[in-house]
Amino acid sequence: MEKQTDFKETLLALETRVWDALVTGDRDADGALLSEDFIGVYPDGFAGKDAHTGQLDSGATVAEYRLSEVQVRATWADGGLLIYRADYLRIGKSDWEVMLVSSLWERRNGNWVNSFSQDTPMTGEGVP
Repeated sequence: MEKQTDFKETLLALETRVWDALVTGDRDADGALLSEDFIGVYPDGFAGKDAHTGQLDSGATVAEYRLSEVQVRATWADGGLLIYRADYLRIGKSDWEVMLVSSLWERRNGNWVNSFSQDTPMTGEGVP
Protein backbone atom coordinates (compact mmCIF):
# COMPACT_ATOMS: atom_id res chain seq x y z
CA MET A 1 0.00 0.00 0.00
CA GLU A 2 1.27 3.44 -0.89
CA LYS A 3 1.78 5.98 1.85
CA GLN A 4 -1.59 7.50 2.79
CA THR A 5 -0.76 10.95 1.33
CA ASP A 6 0.46 9.47 -1.97
CA PHE A 7 -2.56 7.16 -2.12
CA LYS A 8 -4.93 10.09 -1.57
CA GLU A 9 -3.21 12.09 -4.32
CA THR A 10 -3.35 9.10 -6.70
CA LEU A 11 -7.09 8.64 -6.21
CA LEU A 12 -7.78 12.39 -6.36
CA ALA A 13 -5.88 12.67 -9.65
CA LEU A 14 -7.95 9.83 -11.10
CA GLU A 15 -11.21 11.36 -9.88
CA THR A 16 -10.17 14.73 -11.33
CA ARG A 17 -9.78 13.05 -14.73
CA VAL A 18 -13.43 11.92 -14.51
CA TRP A 19 -14.53 15.50 -13.78
CA ASP A 20 -12.30 16.81 -16.58
CA ALA A 21 -14.07 14.42 -18.98
CA LEU A 22 -17.41 15.94 -17.91
CA VAL A 23 -16.02 19.41 -18.67
CA THR A 24 -14.57 18.47 -22.07
CA GLY A 25 -17.38 16.09 -23.02
CA ASP A 26 -14.87 13.28 -23.59
CA ARG A 27 -16.93 10.08 -23.40
CA ASP A 28 -13.91 7.87 -24.17
CA ALA A 29 -11.81 9.37 -21.37
CA ASP A 30 -14.73 8.91 -18.96
CA GLY A 31 -15.27 5.30 -20.04
CA ALA A 32 -11.58 4.43 -19.73
CA LEU A 33 -11.74 5.30 -16.02
CA LEU A 34 -14.83 3.21 -15.20
CA SER A 35 -14.92 -0.54 -14.67
CA GLU A 36 -17.20 -2.59 -16.90
CA ASP A 37 -19.29 -3.41 -13.80
CA PHE A 38 -19.42 0.21 -12.60
CA ILE A 39 -22.50 1.17 -10.60
CA GLY A 40 -23.48 4.67 -9.63
CA VAL A 41 -26.00 5.58 -6.94
CA TYR A 42 -27.53 8.93 -7.79
CA PRO A 43 -30.51 11.04 -6.71
CA ASP A 44 -32.48 9.68 -9.69
CA GLY A 45 -31.52 6.01 -9.15
CA PHE A 46 -28.87 3.50 -10.17
CA ALA A 47 -26.73 3.85 -13.29
CA GLY A 48 -24.17 1.63 -14.99
CA LYS A 49 -21.16 2.52 -17.09
CA ASP A 50 -23.22 3.11 -20.26
CA ALA A 51 -25.45 5.63 -18.49
CA HIS A 52 -22.45 7.45 -17.01
CA THR A 53 -20.66 7.76 -20.33
CA GLY A 54 -23.93 8.32 -22.17
CA GLN A 55 -24.49 11.62 -20.42
CA LEU A 56 -21.69 12.93 -22.63
CA ASP A 57 -23.32 11.93 -25.93
CA SER A 58 -24.28 15.55 -26.54
CA GLY A 59 -21.03 16.98 -25.20
CA ALA A 60 -19.88 18.52 -21.94
CA THR A 61 -22.24 18.54 -18.96
CA VAL A 62 -20.15 20.55 -16.47
CA ALA A 63 -18.75 24.05 -17.05
CA GLU A 64 -16.61 24.31 -13.91
CA TYR A 65 -15.93 22.35 -10.75
CA ARG A 66 -14.02 22.43 -7.48
CA LEU A 67 -13.24 19.41 -5.30
CA SER A 68 -12.59 19.93 -1.58
CA GLU A 69 -12.75 18.31 1.86
CA VAL A 70 -11.03 15.25 0.38
CA GLN A 71 -10.68 12.12 2.50
CA VAL A 72 -9.54 8.63 1.64
CA ARG A 73 -10.16 5.24 3.22
CA ALA A 74 -7.95 2.37 2.14
CA THR A 75 -10.21 -0.62 1.70
CA TRP A 76 -7.58 -3.24 0.72
CA ALA A 77 -4.13 -3.30 -0.86
CA ASP A 78 -5.44 -2.38 -4.32
CA GLY A 79 -8.48 -0.31 -3.49
CA GLY A 80 -9.68 2.79 -1.76
CA LEU A 81 -12.68 4.97 -1.15
CA LEU A 82 -12.30 8.61 -2.09
CA ILE A 83 -14.75 10.89 -0.27
CA TYR A 84 -15.10 14.58 -1.09
CA ARG A 85 -17.26 17.63 -1.71
CA ALA A 86 -17.85 18.70 -5.31
CA ASP A 87 -19.02 22.21 -6.11
CA TYR A 88 -19.93 22.41 -9.79
CA LEU A 89 -21.71 24.48 -12.39
CA ARG A 90 -23.69 22.62 -15.03
CA ILE A 91 -23.54 23.74 -18.65
CA GLY A 92 -26.28 26.32 -19.28
CA LYS A 93 -26.98 26.94 -15.57
CA SER A 94 -26.13 29.97 -13.45
CA ASP A 95 -26.31 28.43 -9.97
CA TRP A 96 -23.58 26.26 -8.52
CA GLU A 97 -24.59 22.91 -7.04
CA VAL A 98 -22.94 20.90 -4.26
CA MET A 99 -22.65 17.13 -4.12
CA LEU A 100 -20.97 14.90 -1.55
CA VAL A 101 -19.30 12.04 -3.39
CA SER A 102 -17.89 8.65 -2.45
CA SER A 103 -15.95 6.88 -5.21
CA LEU A 104 -14.50 3.39 -4.94
CA TRP A 105 -11.29 2.94 -6.93
CA GLU A 106 -9.72 -0.47 -7.55
CA ARG A 107 -6.52 -1.52 -9.24
CA ARG A 108 -7.50 -4.29 -11.66
CA ASN A 109 -4.94 -5.90 -13.95
CA GLY A 110 -2.53 -3.08 -13.13
CA ASN A 111 -4.98 -0.27 -13.99
CA TRP A 112 -7.02 1.93 -11.66
CA VAL A 113 -10.76 1.94 -12.37
CA ASN A 114 -13.75 3.46 -10.63
CA SER A 115 -16.19 0.66 -9.81
CA PHE A 116 -18.70 2.51 -7.62
CA SER A 117 -19.80 6.06 -6.95
CA GLN A 118 -22.48 7.56 -4.76
CA ASP A 119 -23.43 11.21 -5.21
CA THR A 120 -25.49 12.86 -2.50
CA PRO A 121 -26.82 16.38 -3.08
CA MET A 122 -25.98 18.67 -0.20
CA THR A 123 -29.37 20.04 0.78
CA GLY A 124 -28.67 21.27 4.29
CA GLU A 125 -31.47 19.10 5.65
CA GLY A 126 -30.71 16.98 8.68
CA VAL A 127 -30.80 13.20 8.82
CA PRO A 128 -34.33 11.99 9.70
